[in-house]
Amino acid sequence: MDGTILVINCGSSSLKIALFDQQLNKLASGLAERLGKDDAFATLQGRQEPVRLPAGAGHKEALNALTSALQGCGLLDDVPAAIGHRVVHGGETFRKAALINDNVLAAIKDCADLAPLHNPVNLAGIEATTALFPGVPQAAVFDTAFHQTLPRKAYLYAVPLQLYRDWGVRRYGFHGTSHQFMVNESARILGKTQATTSIISAHLGNGCSITAIRDGISVDTSMGLTPLEGLVMGTRSGDVDPGLFDFLSVKGMASQEVHRLLNNDSGLLGLSGQTNDMRTLCELADHGHEPSQTAIDVFCFRLARYIGAMMASLTQLDALVFTGGIGENSSLVRRKTLAHLTLFGFTIDDELNDQHGSISDGQIEGADSQFRVLVIPTNEELVIAREALAAAGPGIAD
Repeated sequence: MDGTILVINCGSSSLKIALFDQQLNKLASGLAERLGKDDAFATLQGRQEPVRLPAGAGHKEALNALTSALQGCGLLDDVPAAIGHRVVHGGETFRKAALINDNVLAAIKDCADLAPLHNPVNLAGIEATTALFPGVPQAAVFDTAFHQTLPRKAYLYAVPLQLYRDWGVRRYGFHGTSHQFMVNESARILGKTQATTSIISAHLGNGCSITAIRDGISVDTSMGLTPLEGLVMGTRSGDVDPGLFDFLSVKGMASQEVHRLLNNDSGLLGLSGQTNDMRTLCELADHGHEPSQTAIDVFCFRLARYIGAMMASLTQLDALVFTGGIGENSSLVRRKTLAHLTLFGFTIDDELNDQHGSISDGQIEGADSQFRVLVIPTNEELVIAREALAAAGPGIAD
């Protein structure tokens, strides 16, 4: 058995893998998409030719193909020493990564009602790796775990408390591995310890969330019972008036139609009528496409409003941090967002912002800014590998 750690991230129709050594150096990564369809395909980073998948390949077939490709490249000798899985929802059961056993599997299944689009496919990934690598220790790393430090005042909804007691209706938060990585990297850049670092972390991609982190722990976040709550996202609406559900039902929409509308047809896609890709929206806006301009304006304003709201949970702010595909790469989004926050004392250095902080250790704030502003590329796979290594325990490479 070699000393590598395999990271698995299963989506509803996709599978991402990454391979690390025990010093947590990334060795390789791969991606399979359109799983379950006749045109399913997979790629391995740095390898030009695609990884062959059978028509209609599922997660198991994709995993077999990608790991075989890694073995063919000489990167994975025999089997990994440990496997880490991203699991979206751990409810209140998990405050950290857990070594997978029957009890952990049962708990993940119990949380499936809270994440019906995510936990079942996460379980499919675990089942596939168990079949492929029997006996290898596997760890579940939960999106929700980092947010289990939220205080009661931040996680309870103002609904009858019995809903929380009976069914776990509360705010859980997501993107925990990304926000955890942000506080680690921010502390390094700022020359502080994690336990003394307080930031607002904005993870902006197709899914978006923002978290207030005080003295290294999550104390407020934008996503709630599900990943639908909070910021405007690629295809998700974010916050809407709950009365919208009744209004749409009166108009003849079934609950599943409303669910699909708010999760798949809203956000940037719904506002623009064109795309959920911020890069394309910026190009369209530059050419005068008004719905795209509106989508960007709504996205940035709602983000700024949430940044202001997160300040209420902090006693100090060491930095506002942007991450994720949009957060790391859209200078326009950062500039437009911070333009709403001049009352708080945020300013931006346009040259550093246009360079995405790459020439200044992530720093893009102006000289007169009251607060630091950082751009930090996220690395959720590294966090999962680190957590898996810790959960599997010493001696895994023996």
